[in-house]
Formats: sequence, structure tokens, C-alpha cells
Amino acid sequence: MDAVPSHTGIAVVGAGLMGTATARALARRGHAVALFDRHAPGHRHGSSHGSARVVRRAYADTRHVRLTGRAMDLWRAAEDESGATLLRMTGGVDHGNADVGAIATALDTEGVPYESLTPAEAESRWPGARFEGRVLFHPEAGTVDPDAAMAAFTGLARRAGCTFHPDTPVLGISIGDEHAVLTLPSGTVHADRVVVAAGAWASALLDGVVPLPRLTVTQQQVFHFPRRALAADAPTVIHHRDPLTYSLAGGRDGGPGDGRKIAEFLDPLGGPVTPDSRSGAVDPRARERLTGYVREWFPGLEPEPFNEATCLYTSTDDEEFILDRKGPVVVCSPCSGHGAKYAPQIGELTAGLADDSAEDSSAPDPAFALSARRG
Repeated sequence: MDAVPSHTGIAVVGAGLMGTATARALARRGHAVALFDRHAPGHRHGSSHGSARVVRRAYADTRHVRLTGRAMDLWRAAEDESGATLLRMTGGVDHGNADVGAIATALDTEGVPYESLTPAEAESRWPGARFEGRVLFHPEAGTVDPDAAMAAFTGLARRAGCTFHPDTPVLGISIGDEHAVLTLPSGTVHADRVVVAAGAWASALLDGVVPLPRLTVTQQQVFHFPRRALAADAPTVIHHRDPLTYSLAGGRDGGPGDGRKIAEFLDPLGGPVTPDSRSGAVDPRARERLTGYVREWFPGLEPEPFNEATCLYTSTDDEEFILDRKGPVVVCSPCSGHGAKYAPQIGELTAGLADDSAEDSSAPDPAFALSARRG
């Protein structure tokens, strides 16, 4: 582990996907960067762990369609620079209610290719899955491996001079004269600027430092099902229903046969949690709902999960990101359950906010500003 500096140019708090991407972007710009995390690399206490998250271009909002395009370019650049395989492009399907039509309109506006299919055509193309309503297939979709991405970003950041400090919790942040002071168990670190990319820990860490909108932390449940007839390279599927349900190739944590990862996007039955109060236990009611869903919509899977896990979502009320700076503090909270696909782009945007010398033409969208929502 690197020696903790008494002073650094920019401290980054949180070594998940967003923090490591930001550290890499800042180090490449020539800044003295120190990256801190309260846990060891690869830990399972937050939101970024695992080997499979959805990447896709399909959004009903043209702003996000544009952002995903830049993110895809940056993912491929990170693969080239690190030599790691991060993306698994399978294509993606959206089907179900009227939201699918809005997605098609946004893709048309931005010139992103897609196909419209009937449920019967989709079921013929991907045996083992069932579809309803309008079916939209877009090839620029698949999965990203978060564990591999964090390792790649961290390695690239350290190669460019960033110091890395896992198992080093930041206990508090105070603001001095145009600088920040981080309190660690071993003492203090003075930083010209600090990026807080702490996910579920952000609210507590920034309490009294920067006024934040409400951030709600929930414990989500994910399940992996064995494949019986569904192809291993079947596309990611977003089923627009109530609750919205998504599935994707399981990645390394999918276990034998590279099973299918399936989860719901909803407020969990247990309600909000904190990083320290979460149980880590899968709710049996969630398991029952998802096994019933698999029986109905994925006949190509065995309807009993062979692996299950939990992770944390940190969400704003409008499900938009927070990317903003107040004095020497940069707030980076781009999650709300759909931020992983943007990680390298978020890193670049956050680095631009922290870089006083930057002349970036790609500032974060005003919708991501703290002033865009109430506390």
C-alpha cells in the first residue's frame, strides 16, 4: 500500500467505478492524486462489485443517448490502454409497454441503429425467452465487467502517478481556505480539492459540508439462473413492466455455464437502508417473485436460482446524476441504479470539474447540478 501523503493536489474518496475512473482521468492530466477507499479492492459492501452490469444506448432521453455514445468510445479506449477485456457486446432488447416507443424516438433522433420486431420474431431469434408489446433490438448493448474495470482504472491511474490507499476510511471532511482537510484514522490529509465519489456513504460524509438533495440508499437483490436452452450470448433484456425487470449474461459471477443474471428495478420491500445497517440477506419474497418471472418469461432457464446476492443503490428522487462542485469539493454521485455504463465518461466530466486549469467544452449537463434539485 502506498504511503499516505500529508498533502495532495486532489483527493478522490471512493474507489468504486466512478472514483477509479476519475482518479485515472485526473492522473492522466498530470495532477497529484490520492485515491482512498474504506475497504479493500474488490469488496462487496457497495455498488460497483461483480462482473456484469448492463451497457446500452437505449434511453427515452436524448441527453442520455448522447452520453452513452461517448461512454462507449471511452470504454473501448480504456480496453486498448489497459489491455483488459471490459465489454461483452451481445446487443440489447427493450420490450413491453409504451416506454419502448419513446426509446425508439430518442434513438431515431440521435441516429442510433435499432430494429423493431414482433414478439413472435424475437422469440424465433432468441429461443428460450418470451416477449410482449413492441420489441426493440439495438446492437450497441451488452455488459461491462465492473471488477475488471475498477482494476484497469486503478492500474492506469497508478501508472500515471496516483497513490492508492485501500482500507483507509475517510472519517470526515472539513473546508479550509480554498482547500479541504480529510480526517483519517492515522491523521489528516490536506488537499487542494477533494472528489467525493463515495456512493452510499456520500450523505454522511458530506453532511454539513455541501448541501445535498435527498439520497436514498436501498439494498437490491440479484439472482443467477442456470441456462437450459437460452443461448449464452443472448442479448441484455429490459422488460418495461411494473416493476421494470432486467436480465443479462451473468459474467464471471454467473457460475457454471455462465448463467443469466436477473433483477427488478423497484423500491425493495425492506425500504431504505444505510451502508452499516443493511442486512446483506436476500429477501425470500424477491426470490419468489423472480422465480415466478423466470417461469413465465424465460422458459430457456431453470427456474431456481443457483446464486443470489445484494448490492446498494444510491438514488436521487429524479434518478438523475449529481455532478457538481462547491468550492474545493466535487460531488460525484452518478448512480441511481443506472450509472455503471457511464463510468469512464463520468470520470472525465468529474475530472473537468476538479481541474482548475481545464478548458473542457464538455461540462456536465446542467440537470446534474446541485442547484437543479432541492435538498
